[in-house]
Amino acid sequence: MAKNYYEILGVDKNASQDDIKKAYRTLVKKYHPDLHPNDKEAAERFKEINEANEVLSDEKKRKQYDFQQANPGFGGEGGFGGAGGFSGFEDIFGDIFGGFGGRSTRAQTKTPGQDIELEVTLSFLDAAKGCKREIVYTRNAPCKKCSGTGAKGGTAYKTCPKCGGTGQIQYTTGNGFFRSVSVRPCDECGGTGKKIIDACDECKGKGYIKESTKITLDIPAGADTGSYIRKRGYGEASRNGGVSGDLIVVFRVEPSKIFKRKNFDLYVEVPISFKTATLGGKVKVPLIDETMDYTIPEGTKSGKVFYVRGKGIKTARGTGDLYIIVNVATPTKLTKEQKRALEEFEKHFDIKQSAEMKQYQDNLTAMYGKDPYSK
Repeated sequence: MAKNYYEILGVDKNASQDDIKKAYRTLVKKYHPDLHPNDKEAAERFKEINEANEVLSDEKKRKQYDFQQANPGFGGEGGFGGAGGFSGFEDIFGDIFGGFGGRSTRAQTKTPGQDIELEVTLSFLDAAKGCKREIVYTRNAPCKKCSGTGAKGGTAYKTCPKCGGTGQIQYTTGNGFFRSVSVRPCDECGGTGKKIIDACDECKGKGYIKESTKITLDIPAGADTGSYIRKRGYGEASRNGGVSGDLIVVFRVEPSKIFKRKNFDLYVEVPISFKTATLGGKVKVPLIDETMDYTIPEGTKSGKVFYVRGKGIKTARGTGDLYIIVNVATPTKLTKEQKRALEEFEKHFDIKQSAEMKQYQDNLTAMYGKDPYSK
């Protein structure tokens, strides 16, 4: 049974490309291997998500997939993309609707260049506050000398005589009702629709050159693992005169030793002394840019969570909140004098002064029929 890529991404079959991209980014963020180390199930899910996106984000592959889903017996047992499947979506509909002519009359479509996807690692604070990041990468860029045509001066070419400028040739095989029509890129012009008379001496007729590209990214505050920036036209050059693809920079945020985050909210664990927990007092609480004084009320229990509005990550889309988790620190390596002081304090400590200890004592009394602490 073929995988249902729509179910894997959690989208409807009629979902738009924007819906598919949004669903993909959400799932990548959720199942990213960095968030689930040594989790084989999450790794497999991550692999399926990427596989589904690779097909559904490509219009041609998506049409092929949809056709095979609707016609599971067509094209053998190879399945989508397999050796037993069909070689191109145009072949199928050329057979059914293409007629029996010899040459395609469709105008050539200028296909955009391929997108380039890069991963950039950000520190926790850079991601939270926003930053500038310069990246350098290599791509096939349109040749400036020939304006991407591959022809000398950008004009030394003519319309391809074989395909008439369409960039495609329609082939017919068989005879009678069982004739089959398929469409292929023109082998004379490589699908460009143009025949170069004199090749550009810079790109040698390819229309693009390999170059190192430097770009500075303005990364907004609140970036998280799986979020991304798209730079239009900074991907690979088109091979037949179309626009260049895009550069997609996906972020991976390193964990913090101080903070944990959920969307734009921050969570921080703050250790406090037994004295502060008992009598109350001020403690230093870290924020993104500084620290703040926070007053701990007397009688605070370990694990207590305090909420401070508007002290989380500040972004253009809003500001998160701060959650302070208090842990009472247990002292170790005490001196003899400190131990004696604690023992003296214990002598004067009434167990009933602690609500937790009193409840514990009452439970034991109910169980055993007597107060285990009575002398």
